[in-house]
Amino acid sequence: MTATPTTRRLLAALAATGLLLGGCSGDSGGEAAANEKGFPETIVLGAIPAENSTSLAAGYDPIVKMLEDETGSTVEVSQASDYAGVIEGLMAGNVDIAFLGSFGYVIATENGAEITPLGAVTETKDEEPGYYSFGITRADNVEINSLKDYAGKDVCFVDPGSTSGYLYPTAGLIEAGVVDSAAESAMSKSLKPVFAGGHDASALAVKNGDCDAGFSMQSMVERTLIDSGDLTQGELKKVWQSPKISGSLFVARNGLGKDVVAKLTKLMTEKANADYLRSQGFCEGDCLLTDEDAWGVKPATDADYDGVREVCRLTQAEACRG
Repeated sequence: MTATPTTRRLLAALAATGLLLGGCSGDSGGEAAANEKGFPETIVLGAIPAENSTSLAAGYDPIVKMLEDETGSTVEVSQASDYAGVIEGLMAGNVDIAFLGSFGYVIATENGAEITPLGAVTETKDEEPGYYSFGITRADNVEINSLKDYAGKDVCFVDPGSTSGYLYPTAGLIEAGVVDSAAESAMSKSLKPVFAGGHDASALAVKNGDCDAGFSMQSMVERTLIDSGDLTQGELKKVWQSPKISGSLFVARNGLGKDVVAKLTKLMTEKANADYLRSQGFCEGDCLLTDEDAWGVKPATDADYDGVREVCRLTQAEACRG
């Protein structure tokens, strides 16, 4: 495969994370020998810390314990600073399974990563995977009641590469006729974009009046910041809600083999959930999994992420281009 500019950038980012030189359970020349259960002796799980996370491994500990028990493999959690390192680790064969955001998954597949979804996370047992982006402003702001009212205002986004903090909001602004494209130069003609750097920071900047309006993911506005005491109920008002965004997901590289990938899919969708893990003593209490506070994993397919691909086509965002 000829390396695209994005792939080359990913490779450079990987070198910075150290994943390229890390332990490898397989390569293009052939996979390592399987253990008695048919799995590699070592399975490397690649992930990045979530916002405000202090311990990446702790968030995955119950799933790691379950996988080790079921597969007979040693599961190593490999931490990268960004999705670029995880994606290139998958492509290089240095990472076997990974936890990716929806945008990270699309970028990976668009740049030639041969991976299969194992399942997407959901916050509760009764919910399907997926989440929403909210357009928000202060509750006492009578001038902003829809995305059309964002024109001419200071608007907080999360990051140019954020699915729910930039790409979906930009698509909404385009459909509302406020902006023409995701290019910052085009944005700046219609409003003043401010990149807060995190969903929490974006919401709090709106609360504090540093931005007239902004965008943040639903759970950050409705639960996380309220539970932490940084927001009070009713302090912000929602003026827009995105279409449902496909949930973050676990993936496996196809080089593991169809049989291993199928077995991992079954394990993740049937046993990577708080109820099972708690019953087996792999965790206690709430047993919230990954750094997204997920209850568990439910089935997912590549087609579930076509919505993200469509948003990329609509916005023509730089982050979407290879």
